[in-house]
Amino acid sequence: MSDEREKAKWAAARAACGMVEPGMVVGLGTGSTAIKFLDLLAGRVRQEGLKITCVATSEGIGREAGLRGLAMVPGFPDFGPVDLTVDGADEVDPAGNLIKGGGGALLREKLVALASRRVVIVVDPEKHVRELGHAFRLPVEVIPFGWSRTVQALRDLGADPEIRLQGDGFFRTDQRNLVVDCRFAGIPDPAGLHARIKALSGVVETGIFPGLAHAILTGRPDGTWDLCELRR
Repeated sequence: MSDEREKAKWAAARAACGMVEPGMVVGLGTGSTAIKFLDLLAGRVRQEGLKITCVATSEGIGREAGLRGLAMVPGFPDFGPVDLTVDGADEVDPAGNLIKGGGGALLREKLVALASRRVVIVVDPEKHVRELGHAFRLPVEVIPFGWSRTVQALRDLGADPEIRLQGDGFFRTDQRNLVVDCRFAGIPDPAGLHARIKALSGVVETGIFPGLAHAILTGRPDGTWDLCELRR
């Protein structure tokens, strides 16, 4: 990754960290920009004595949060309302629809987003696209039982599906499910495609996040950032 992109990610993470207020329940997203936000948030907790509790969107980010001294909400992995979630995205279209799940945490990320009063997506400029799905494959989480039949059902919907691998076997999500990365010739109707895929037996969740973001925070290499508020 270029140094310019890294600088842009840090700019977005710093701006998002400034949105956290004492007493908040904070959703911790998964991804390269989200981990930068985690580092900065832990710094505020140490230096300012900021009192917050957190909800992690993956087991990996939960471990990283624990190493930095951030506390999860009582009863975690169960959780109630979340005040602010800061998460990344693989693609963002002009309406604020997202593709997420490059790291495989799409189900937990979506559950936390749905529980959040405010979802701020932190990205660098390269994550903005005219239309979802041209450059990035859409992740779809599926159960292992009968997975090849589910893959064929995705193919029948017009996808070019490819099951995600890791090492010598299948990639497994935190729920021990599989991920099928689907190439489409663009996704002009994100909500419609999400609904059609979700209706397939064997599908757990899709990486389309239609209308879930409240704001898109885009960092720039010069350290500045833009905040685009979305009507929800």
